Amino acid sequence: MNGSRIVALGHYQPGRVLTNEDLARLVDTSDEWIRSRVGIRTRHVAGDDEPVDELAAQAGAKALAAAGLAPAAVDLVLVATSTAIDRSPNMAARVAARLGMRAPAVMDLNVVCAGFTHALATADHAVRAGAAARVLVIGADKMSAVADWTDRSSCVLVGDGAGAAVVEACAAGEEPGIGPVLWGSVPTMGNAVRIEGSPPRFSQEGQSVYRWATTQLPEVARKVCERSGLRPEDLAAVVLHQANLRIVEPVARRLGAVNAVIAKDVVDSGNTSAASIPLAFSKLVERGEIATGDPVLLFGFGGNLSYAGQVVSCP
Repeated sequence: MNGSRIVALGHYQPGRVLTNEDLARLVDTSDEWIRSRVGIRTRHVAGDDEPVDELAAQAGAKALAAAGLAPAAVDLVLVATSTAIDRSPNMAARVAARLGMRAPAVMDLNVVCAGFTHALATADHAVRAGAAARVLVIGADKMSAVADWTDRSSCVLVGDGAGAAVVEACAAGEEPGIGPVLWGSVPTMGNAVRIEGSPPRFSQEGQSVYRWATTQLPEVARKVCERSGLRPEDLAAVVLHQANLRIVEPVARRLGAVNAVIAKDVVDSGNTSAASIPLAFSKLVERGEIATGDPVLLFGFGGNLSYAGQVVSCP
Protein backbone atom coordinates (compact mmCIF):
# COMPACT_ATOMS: atom_id res chain seq x y z
CA MET A 1 0.00 0.00 0.00
CA ASN A 2 2.97 2.34 -0.54
CA GLY A 3 1.57 3.86 -3.72
CA SER A 4 3.28 4.26 -7.07
CA ARG A 5 5.10 6.76 -9.24
CA ILE A 6 5.93 7.36 -12.89
CA VAL A 7 9.64 6.77 -13.45
CA ALA A 8 9.89 7.36 -17.22
CA LEU A 9 7.94 8.38 -20.30
CA GLY A 10 8.20 7.74 -24.03
CA HIS A 11 6.28 8.60 -27.17
CA TYR A 12 6.10 7.71 -30.85
CA GLN A 13 4.48 9.20 -33.95
CA PRO A 14 4.47 7.91 -37.54
CA GLY A 15 6.76 9.65 -39.99
CA ARG A 16 4.08 10.85 -42.40
CA VAL A 17 2.83 14.36 -41.63
CA LEU A 18 -0.52 15.52 -43.03
CA THR A 19 -0.82 19.30 -43.25
CA ASN A 20 -3.95 21.41 -43.50
CA GLU A 21 -3.03 22.11 -47.11
CA ASP A 22 -2.94 18.35 -47.76
CA LEU A 23 -6.42 18.02 -46.27
CA ALA A 24 -7.69 20.84 -48.46
CA ARG A 25 -6.98 18.59 -51.44
CA LEU A 26 -9.19 15.86 -49.95
CA VAL A 27 -12.21 17.77 -48.62
CA ASP A 28 -13.72 21.24 -48.84
CA THR A 29 -11.60 22.97 -46.22
CA SER A 30 -8.63 25.32 -45.84
CA ASP A 31 -5.77 26.04 -43.47
CA GLU A 32 -7.58 29.16 -42.20
CA TRP A 33 -10.85 27.26 -41.62
CA ILE A 34 -9.13 24.50 -39.63
CA ARG A 35 -6.91 26.79 -37.55
CA SER A 36 -9.75 29.13 -36.66
CA ARG A 37 -12.04 26.31 -35.49
CA VAL A 38 -9.74 23.74 -33.87
CA GLY A 39 -6.26 25.26 -33.83
CA ILE A 40 -4.56 22.32 -35.57
CA ARG A 41 -1.76 22.81 -38.12
CA THR A 42 -0.52 19.25 -38.76
CA ARG A 43 -1.11 15.66 -37.70
CA HIS A 44 0.85 12.39 -38.08
CA VAL A 45 -0.79 9.54 -40.00
CA ALA A 46 0.23 5.88 -39.85
CA GLY A 47 0.44 3.69 -42.92
CA ASP A 48 -1.36 0.43 -43.59
CA ASP A 49 1.73 -1.42 -42.32
CA GLU A 50 1.70 0.40 -38.96
CA PRO A 51 -0.98 -1.16 -36.73
CA VAL A 52 -1.93 0.13 -33.29
CA ASP A 53 0.29 -2.38 -31.48
CA GLU A 54 3.36 -1.21 -33.40
CA LEU A 55 2.72 2.40 -32.39
CA ALA A 56 2.22 1.24 -28.80
CA ALA A 57 5.34 -0.95 -28.77
CA GLN A 58 7.53 1.86 -30.13
CA ALA A 59 6.40 4.22 -27.35
CA GLY A 60 6.69 1.48 -24.73
CA ALA A 61 10.23 0.60 -25.79
CA LYS A 62 11.28 4.25 -25.49
CA ALA A 63 9.76 4.54 -22.01
CA LEU A 64 11.57 1.39 -20.86
CA ALA A 65 14.84 2.65 -22.32
CA ALA A 66 14.39 5.97 -20.51
CA ALA A 67 13.83 4.04 -17.27
CA GLY A 68 16.90 1.86 -17.89
CA LEU A 69 14.79 -1.29 -17.68
CA ALA A 70 14.66 -4.53 -19.63
CA PRO A 71 11.19 -5.57 -20.89
CA ALA A 72 11.35 -8.66 -18.66
CA ALA A 73 11.15 -6.38 -15.60
CA VAL A 74 7.49 -5.53 -16.37
CA ASP A 75 4.77 -7.64 -14.78
CA LEU A 76 1.68 -5.84 -16.13
CA VAL A 77 1.00 -4.19 -19.49
CA LEU A 78 -2.02 -1.90 -19.91
CA VAL A 79 -2.87 -0.47 -23.33
CA ALA A 80 -5.58 2.17 -23.63
CA THR A 81 -7.01 2.21 -27.16
CA SER A 82 -10.31 2.39 -29.01
CA THR A 83 -9.00 1.68 -32.51
CA ALA A 84 -7.73 -1.89 -32.24
CA ILE A 85 -9.22 -3.94 -35.09
CA ASP A 86 -8.72 -7.43 -33.71
CA ARG A 87 -10.24 -8.63 -30.45
CA SER A 88 -7.60 -11.27 -29.71
CA PRO A 89 -4.70 -11.18 -29.20
CA ASN A 90 -5.30 -7.84 -27.57
CA MET A 91 -2.91 -4.93 -28.06
CA ALA A 92 -1.23 -5.45 -24.68
CA ALA A 93 -0.41 -9.06 -25.55
CA ARG A 94 0.97 -8.02 -28.92
CA VAL A 95 3.08 -5.30 -27.32
CA ALA A 96 4.45 -7.80 -24.81
CA ALA A 97 5.38 -10.15 -27.66
CA ARG A 98 6.97 -7.38 -29.73
CA LEU A 99 9.08 -6.26 -26.76
CA GLY A 100 10.09 -9.77 -25.69
CA MET A 101 8.54 -9.69 -22.24
CA ARG A 102 8.59 -12.73 -20.00
CA ALA A 103 5.11 -13.36 -18.52
CA PRO A 104 3.23 -10.11 -17.82
CA ALA A 105 -0.50 -9.78 -17.30
CA VAL A 106 -1.89 -8.06 -20.40
CA MET A 107 -5.04 -5.93 -20.61
CA ASP A 108 -6.57 -3.40 -22.99
CA LEU A 109 -8.83 -0.60 -21.77
CA ASN A 110 -11.28 1.16 -24.07
CA VAL A 111 -12.28 4.48 -22.53
CA VAL A 112 -11.54 6.35 -25.75
CA CYS A 113 -10.00 9.79 -25.11
CA ALA A 114 -9.87 9.29 -21.32
CA GLY A 115 -8.24 5.89 -21.74
CA PHE A 116 -4.73 6.75 -20.58
CA THR A 117 -5.75 8.36 -17.30
CA HIS A 118 -8.08 5.42 -16.58
CA ALA A 119 -5.21 3.01 -17.34
CA LEU A 120 -2.79 4.99 -15.16
CA ALA A 121 -5.25 4.83 -12.24
CA THR A 122 -5.66 1.09 -12.83
CA ALA A 123 -1.88 0.65 -12.73
CA ASP A 124 -1.68 2.62 -9.47
CA HIS A 125 -4.45 0.51 -7.94
CA ALA A 126 -2.76 -2.72 -9.03
CA VAL A 127 0.49 -1.62 -7.38
CA ARG A 128 -1.26 -0.52 -4.19
CA ALA A 129 -3.07 -3.88 -4.01
CA GLY A 130 0.19 -5.79 -4.43
CA ALA A 131 -0.87 -7.28 -7.78
CA ALA A 132 2.00 -5.65 -9.70
CA ALA A 133 5.33 -4.02 -8.93
CA ARG A 134 6.13 -2.51 -12.32
CA VAL A 135 3.58 -1.57 -15.00
CA LEU A 136 3.93 -0.37 -18.58
CA VAL A 137 0.99 1.94 -19.31
CA ILE A 138 0.40 2.93 -22.94
CA GLY A 139 -2.12 5.10 -24.74
CA ALA A 140 -2.18 4.34 -28.47
CA ASP A 141 -4.64 5.10 -31.22
CA LYS A 142 -4.75 5.06 -35.00
CA MET A 143 -7.57 7.51 -35.51
CA SER A 144 -6.86 7.81 -39.23
CA ALA A 145 -8.16 4.24 -39.62
CA VAL A 146 -11.61 5.21 -38.31
CA ALA A 147 -11.83 8.70 -39.82
CA ASP A 148 -14.44 9.63 -42.41
CA TRP A 149 -12.20 11.43 -44.87
CA THR A 150 -15.23 12.97 -46.60
CA ASP A 151 -16.44 14.74 -43.43
CA ARG A 152 -14.47 17.94 -42.93
CA SER A 153 -15.89 18.52 -39.45
CA SER A 154 -14.24 15.37 -38.08
CA CYS A 155 -11.37 14.32 -40.37
CA VAL A 156 -9.47 17.57 -39.75
CA LEU A 157 -9.18 16.64 -36.07
CA VAL A 158 -7.56 13.23 -36.06
CA GLY A 159 -3.97 12.04 -35.81
CA ASP A 160 -2.11 8.85 -34.90
CA GLY A 161 0.46 8.13 -32.21
CA ALA A 162 1.28 6.58 -28.85
CA GLY A 163 2.64 7.57 -25.47
CA ALA A 164 3.82 5.40 -22.60
CA ALA A 165 4.71 5.56 -18.92
CA VAL A 166 6.60 3.15 -16.69
CA VAL A 167 4.94 2.96 -13.27
CA GLU A 168 6.74 1.47 -10.25
CA ALA A 169 5.90 0.84 -6.63
CA CYS A 170 7.20 3.49 -4.24
CA ALA A 171 9.72 2.54 -1.60
CA ALA A 172 8.54 2.32 2.00
CA GLY A 173 8.03 5.82 3.35
CA GLU A 174 8.32 7.43 -0.06
CA GLU A 175 5.63 9.94 -1.01
CA PRO A 176 3.34 8.55 -3.77
CA GLY A 177 3.93 10.08 -7.18
CA ILE A 178 0.45 9.32 -8.55
CA GLY A 179 -2.39 11.04 -6.75
CA PRO A 180 -5.96 9.80 -6.21
CA VAL A 181 -8.02 9.49 -9.38
CA LEU A 182 -11.32 11.26 -9.91
CA TRP A 183 -13.28 9.55 -12.63
CA GLY A 184 -16.84 9.33 -13.92
CA SER A 185 -19.09 9.80 -16.94
CA VAL A 186 -22.33 11.26 -18.27
CA PRO A 187 -24.16 8.18 -19.60
CA THR A 188 -27.09 10.19 -20.96
CA MET A 189 -24.67 11.94 -23.34
CA GLY A 190 -22.64 8.87 -24.18
CA ASN A 191 -23.54 9.01 -27.88
CA ALA A 192 -22.03 12.47 -28.33
CA VAL A 193 -18.71 10.88 -29.39
CA ARG A 194 -18.89 7.70 -31.43
CA ILE A 195 -16.69 5.17 -33.19
CA GLU A 196 -19.23 2.74 -34.56
CA GLY A 197 -20.54 0.96 -37.63
CA SER A 198 -18.95 -1.47 -40.07
CA PRO A 199 -16.40 -0.34 -40.98
CA PRO A 200 -16.17 1.75 -37.80
CA ARG A 201 -16.18 5.51 -38.26
CA PHE A 202 -15.50 8.38 -35.87
CA SER A 203 -18.16 11.06 -35.48
CA GLN A 204 -19.29 13.45 -32.80
CA GLU A 205 -21.79 16.12 -31.85
CA GLY A 206 -19.20 18.84 -31.74
CA GLN A 207 -21.21 21.65 -30.16
CA SER A 208 -22.55 19.40 -27.37
CA VAL A 209 -19.06 18.16 -26.56
CA TYR A 210 -17.67 21.70 -26.61
CA ARG A 211 -20.33 23.03 -24.22
CA TRP A 212 -19.92 20.10 -21.84
CA ALA A 213 -16.14 20.29 -21.81
CA THR A 214 -15.82 24.05 -21.37
CA THR A 215 -18.60 24.49 -18.78
CA GLN A 216 -18.50 21.30 -16.70
CA LEU A 217 -14.92 20.07 -16.74
CA PRO A 218 -13.01 22.96 -15.14
CA GLU A 219 -14.76 22.31 -11.81
CA VAL A 220 -14.09 18.58 -12.08
CA ALA A 221 -10.41 19.31 -12.76
CA ARG A 222 -10.27 21.54 -9.67
CA LYS A 223 -11.64 18.64 -7.61
CA VAL A 224 -8.85 16.44 -8.95
CA CYS A 225 -6.35 18.94 -7.53
CA GLU A 226 -8.19 19.01 -4.19
CA ARG A 227 -7.86 15.23 -3.90
CA SER A 228 -4.10 15.63 -4.05
CA GLY A 229 -4.11 18.49 -1.55
CA LEU A 230 -3.15 21.08 -4.17
CA ARG A 231 -4.59 24.27 -5.59
CA PRO A 232 -4.61 24.85 -9.38
CA GLU A 233 -2.03 27.61 -8.94
CA ASP A 234 0.36 25.02 -7.40
CA LEU A 235 0.54 23.06 -10.65
CA ALA A 236 3.67 23.21 -12.79
CA ALA A 237 1.91 21.81 -15.85
CA VAL A 238 -1.54 20.89 -17.09
CA VAL A 239 -1.89 18.12 -19.66
CA LEU A 240 -5.50 17.88 -20.82
CA HIS A 241 -6.76 15.52 -23.48
CA GLN A 242 -5.73 17.23 -26.70
CA ALA A 243 -9.22 17.37 -28.18
CA ASN A 244 -8.79 20.66 -29.99
CA LEU A 245 -7.21 23.96 -29.06
CA ARG A 246 -10.59 25.66 -28.67
CA ILE A 247 -11.37 23.25 -25.82
CA VAL A 248 -7.90 22.99 -24.26
CA GLU A 249 -7.41 26.73 -23.85
CA PRO A 250 -10.72 27.68 -22.16
CA VAL A 251 -10.72 24.62 -19.87
CA ALA A 252 -7.16 25.40 -18.74
CA ARG A 253 -8.01 29.08 -18.26
CA ARG A 254 -11.14 28.39 -16.21
CA LEU A 255 -9.27 25.86 -14.10
CA GLY A 256 -7.10 28.71 -12.82
CA ALA A 257 -3.67 27.09 -13.21
CA VAL A 258 -2.05 30.48 -13.66
CA ASN A 259 1.54 29.30 -13.09
CA ALA A 260 1.38 26.14 -15.18
CA VAL A 261 2.73 25.20 -18.58
CA ILE A 262 -0.32 24.23 -20.65
CA ALA A 263 0.29 21.38 -23.09
CA LYS A 264 -0.83 22.31 -26.62
CA ASP A 265 0.53 19.40 -28.61
CA VAL A 266 -2.80 19.22 -30.46
CA VAL A 267 -1.52 22.01 -32.72
CA ASP A 268 1.11 19.71 -34.25
CA SER A 269 -0.33 16.25 -33.56
CA GLY A 270 -4.11 16.60 -33.84
CA ASN A 271 -6.48 14.62 -31.64
CA THR A 272 -4.80 11.26 -30.99
CA SER A 273 -7.46 10.05 -28.52
CA ALA A 274 -5.93 7.83 -25.79
CA ALA A 275 -2.42 8.71 -26.95
CA SER A 276 -2.82 12.45 -26.55
CA ILE A 277 -2.03 12.86 -22.84
CA PRO A 278 1.10 10.67 -22.59
CA LEU A 279 2.29 12.00 -25.96
CA ALA A 280 2.00 15.62 -24.83
CA PHE A 281 3.39 14.86 -21.34
CA SER A 282 6.42 13.03 -22.75
CA LYS A 283 7.20 15.94 -25.08
CA LEU A 284 7.07 18.47 -22.22
CA VAL A 285 9.60 16.38 -20.29
CA GLU A 286 11.79 15.80 -23.34
CA ARG A 287 11.95 19.54 -24.04
CA GLY A 288 12.79 20.30 -20.40
CA GLU A 289 9.71 22.49 -19.88
CA ILE A 290 9.01 20.81 -16.52
CA ALA A 291 11.39 19.37 -13.94
CA THR A 292 11.57 16.15 -11.94
CA GLY A 293 9.16 16.26 -9.02
CA ASP A 294 6.94 19.00 -10.47
CA PRO A 295 3.19 18.47 -9.90
CA VAL A 296 1.38 17.84 -13.18
CA LEU A 297 -2.36 17.53 -13.73
CA LEU A 298 -3.34 14.82 -16.23
CA PHE A 299 -7.00 15.03 -17.22
CA GLY A 300 -8.68 12.96 -19.91
CA PHE A 301 -12.21 13.37 -21.26
CA GLY A 302 -14.26 12.53 -24.33
CA GLY A 303 -15.84 9.33 -25.63
CA ASN A 304 -18.69 7.93 -23.50
CA LEU A 305 -18.61 11.47 -22.09
CA SER A 306 -16.21 9.95 -19.59
CA TYR A 307 -13.44 11.66 -17.67
CA ALA A 308 -10.55 10.74 -15.38
CA GLY A 309 -7.76 12.76 -13.86
CA GLN A 310 -4.96 12.67 -11.32
CA VAL A 311 -2.02 14.82 -10.24
CA VAL A 312 1.34 13.12 -10.79
CA SER A 313 4.94 13.97 -10.02
CA CYS A 314 7.01 14.59 -13.11
CA PRO A 315 9.61 11.80 -13.59
